[in-house]
Amino acid sequence: MPVPIPRQRAIPAVESGQAQAAAQGGPLKEEAHRSATASTANGTTLTLLLIEDDPAGSPIVPELLDPSGKPVRVRTARNLTEAERLLTDDVHCILLDLALPAPGGSGGDDELAVLKHVLELAPRHAVLALTASGDAERGAEAVRVGAQDYLFRDELDGRLLSRAIRYAVERKRSDTAERRLAEGRLRAQENRRLERGLLPTPLLEGSALRFAARYRPGRSRALLGGDFYDAVRTPDGTVHAMIGDVCGHGPDEAALGVELRIAWRALTLAGLSGDELLGTLQEVLEHERADEEIFATVCTVDIAPDGRRAGLCLAGHPSPLIARPGRIAELLPYDNNGPALGLLPGARWPRMQVELGAEWSLMLYTDGLIEGRVGTDGERLGQDGMVDMIRRQLSEGLRGEELLRAAVSEVRDLNGGELTDDVAVVLLDRTG
Repeated sequence: MPVPIPRQRAIPAVESGQAQAAAQGGPLKEEAHRSATASTANGTTLTLLLIEDDPAGSPIVPELLDPSGKPVRVRTARNLTEAERLLTDDVHCILLDLALPAPGGSGGDDELAVLKHVLELAPRHAVLALTASGDAERGAEAVRVGAQDYLFRDELDGRLLSRAIRYAVERKRSDTAERRLAEGRLRAQENRRLERGLLPTPLLEGSALRFAARYRPGRSRALLGGDFYDAVRTPDGTVHAMIGDVCGHGPDEAALGVELRIAWRALTLAGLSGDELLGTLQEVLEHERADEEIFATVCTVDIAPDGRRAGLCLAGHPSPLIARPGRIAELLPYDNNGPALGLLPGARWPRMQVELGAEWSLMLYTDGLIEGRVGTDGERLGQDGMVDMIRRQLSEGLRGEELLRAAVSEVRDLNGGELTDDVAVVLLDRTG
């Protein structure tokens, strides 16, 4: 037996009661084609794919219209093989006869095998199940399996079918939108948990120093940016702290920042420091970066076990600020600042010895804290403006977390809104 050739109709011939004339290509068929063409030209036309083994005997009636009054285009398929060929992206709804046999007899005792096959074949399309009158249980089961609605074959008329198609299409759109929203929320929750897990937990057990940090990524709705920081205490009692900034603000930069932070911690716990550590960290950056123009600035400090002295290394990074009782807050020396990581192969980073004293607060920060705008002329806050701001806040009695929160908040307010750059601030305190 020859394979049936699938047909596409603007208005099914059986709808007009003129099946014979339409099959012979008479004036009704030509008129239907012109109606479908005009409807498509004026906007999107609903397209229905009818799947049943006897389309000519279909109960579909005339005047099958969409919400705008345009004729609904109907394609007919006598089996699932034809349906698969006719199932293009412009099909909005499928009307499936549940009595149709499953392909290759694969359904067995499953009365809804053909429906499940269609749902797998067309997961993005609305599906209406067509069943016999009195078989409501089978129709309800079809809806439970995934159809948008069910209709009785011998109770079908044009108005009912038109309404059912519109309802099914809109319900499918609503279900799809709801599913995508739920999936988006789930992905956002997973991303937030992942990003929170990538933020550092300082290892300072046994240290007398107090630690505080403030982190604010520049990317909207992100928890992690290209800035990174960490602090650990090694077995000899030395406290090591670092802060860094990968150029750029996207997820790739955030991932690279995490890699550099983890590498720094591992190298520090392995006993490296100063120039040796930064040189190895540069090798990590060069290997992991996606582009040769990517670089990172880094500031590291290693505070002696007695808390009175520290070694400082700067790789293209702003110098920390130190505040001590009876003295105004100031920046630590930065004359021996080395280049940012990733700029110069074989670069060196001198380690400067700094006297801290008996009681002090040391603040490490990224340039996001100093590059915000101030005033209406677009001038940047800069290091001098930041130092003045911290001096005033210290004079107001702000310390620790409260000081960092006030500093970041004021910089944001001076900028006139959210900062576009990542901001990370770390504060280490030693009290008398």
